[in-house]
Amino acid sequence: MLYDIFAKIKSCDKVFTKAERKVANFVLEFPREALYMSITDLASRCGVGDTSVFRFCKTLKLNGYQDFKMTLAQSLSSSEGAYSMTLSDEINLGDSTDEVCQKLLRTDIDALNQTLDRMDPNDIQRAVDMIKNARMIHFFGVGSSGITALEAKNKFARILPNVASAQDSHMQAMSSALLNEHDLAIAFSYSGSTKDVLEILKRAKQNKAKTICVTHYAESPMTAYADIVLLCSANEGPFQGGSLSAKVAQLYLLDVLYTEYFKQNFAICDYNKKLTTQSIASKLL
Repeated sequence: MLYDIFAKIKSCDKVFTKAERKVANFVLEFPREALYMSITDLASRCGVGDTSVFRFCKTLKLNGYQDFKMTLAQSLSSSEGAYSMTLSDEINLGDSTDEVCQKLLRTDIDALNQTLDRMDPNDIQRAVDMIKNARMIHFFGVGSSGITALEAKNKFARILPNVASAQDSHMQAMSSALLNEHDLAIAFSYSGSTKDVLEILKRAKQNKAKTICVTHYAESPMTAYADIVLLCSANEGPFQGGSLSAKVAQLYLLDVLYTEYFKQNFAICDYNKKLTTQSIASKLL
């Protein structure tokens, strides 16, 4: 739906409820800030419930919160230039190659620094303990986060024999259905509200499996089913899905978990790493 969302919000002022009007006023005053918020974050900033934000979207004749964010991004891009929503907030179409390199480097470094700031060493230690005690460890994710889940499986497979990651969402659902209290589910989702991953983590939790989620939003729906929440930082707009800065932040958290586990279980990890390295040595020229 391509229309000026700001004009639409103003035209609906008389039909908004009191709570919806709070959301409308915030979006009109801070549209860029709203663009990078989860529905829970926006509701909290406006002092209303999630349902009020959802009703606000419905009053605007939108299908839901993600439709609202897409429409907001389209309206902003019309006035600021499409590149601002589809590439990066800092990238300009007139930038030289060197400027693009420098700006993207700063974006990735910022994502890493912000992820470090949000990292709780106690949560890292608890996650390492869960990995150590798990019978099976399943990594879950779809889309871009599914690639991170596969990378997690490939990394830990060098030192552990009990890791798995299916790329097909149906296979992931079946895997989660067979988890129990001896198993661990680690789910990756930037938004924390991807339906497939949310249902997978919910099912794992219902089966009494241990659960960890890696997400950007501390109050996202997925965190309700996670024993441990590991937060990664990188602002990703609705047109920037799969941005590498978000993936860099996820991979940094993954590397921390892997390295800390390896360090605390050095003897067996070092032995297994040598075995797996030797097993593929003959495949290299």
